[in-house]
Amino acid sequence: MIGSTFGSIAGAQLAGRFIHTYGSQRVIFVGSVIMPAGLAGMALATNAVALFLTLFTMGVGYALLDMSYNFQGTVVEKILGRRYMSSFHAMWSTGAFITTVIGGAITRHVSPQVNLLVIAAVCLIAYLISATFLLPPELDGHKGDAEHEAKIPLFGKNVMPLWLLGVGLLASLVGEGAASDWGAILLRDEMGYEKGVYASAFASFALAMIVSRFLGDRALDYFGPARLVKLGGYFGGSIWGIAMAIAVPLSSSHSLTALIIVNIGFVAAGLGIGPMFPAFILAATKVPGIAPAVAISRVGVIGIAGFFFGPTITGVISQYTSLSIGMMYPVAMLILSGYLSRGIKSSKA
Repeated sequence: MIGSTFGSIAGAQLAGRFIHTYGSQRVIFVGSVIMPAGLAGMALATNAVALFLTLFTMGVGYALLDMSYNFQGTVVEKILGRRYMSSFHAMWSTGAFITTVIGGAITRHVSPQVNLLVIAAVCLIAYLISATFLLPPELDGHKGDAEHEAKIPLFGKNVMPLWLLGVGLLASLVGEGAASDWGAILLRDEMGYEKGVYASAFASFALAMIVSRFLGDRALDYFGPARLVKLGGYFGGSIWGIAMAIAVPLSSSHSLTALIIVNIGFVAAGLGIGPMFPAFILAATKVPGIAPAVAISRVGVIGIAGFFFGPTITGVISQYTSLSIGMMYPVAMLILSGYLSRGIKSSKA
């Protein structure tokens, strides 16, 4: 997984400059070839070095697609004068959930190699066909305005808003990664639930995220991006943490009650985290003096690090304490994300 992590970070870093120079549709065409190539390479890899390189390739392709599609989403909103970003991300969450469910069933019948090769072929065809319907370079405004900078320093006064937004996004993605990767393990190892029951934590979280993202566009208009992220971080994080703190010790004596309580916590986390990615990305495009594609890329680089490294940190903490204590780390990060909603205010999303 280290290969895909580094590949995603590298791809996100390159994406902003490429989008600004060539347009998001062209970058999507490139990513549409690179990512399936990485998937196919994983199936054919015969040693650790080859596997690392193919994972890196897949990560680069994924990040190019991720940043480019997000940029396209912001342009669609601008052209049509309506919010769509949260719904776009809801479709991503729906696809991720369906893939997880179907993927688990498929692995019982076909080898991982065949599975990866088939997915690579399907993705290549689907990506290339869908890319033809996207906004072309002459319509996506990829150059930004005349005063927008395409090259920005790592640190400095002008880029500080991007760091606030990036760390806020990182904190929310730490929560998302931990809930997805560790939720079922918490119910299995710390609370003693059997197979089929412990998966309820992931299902509750994933479905809540899907719902919150489909409702997110209206919520962003009603509450405003900054307030919505603040509410999601503070209430989602607090309810999640309190629910786990109550449910874990209660599970030994009141199993059903504990199961309901812990799932309420994961639902709260999903509802809170859902609209955060769209809100932070949209806010990045409004930072003055910086080309929107470059701003999205910088915030995305910081955020992606949280998604990949967050669950690892949770695991390290759990190894030296317990998983129930380790899960307080993503809870704290989600609350931090709510606090950093002030970065959205400063960028006037």
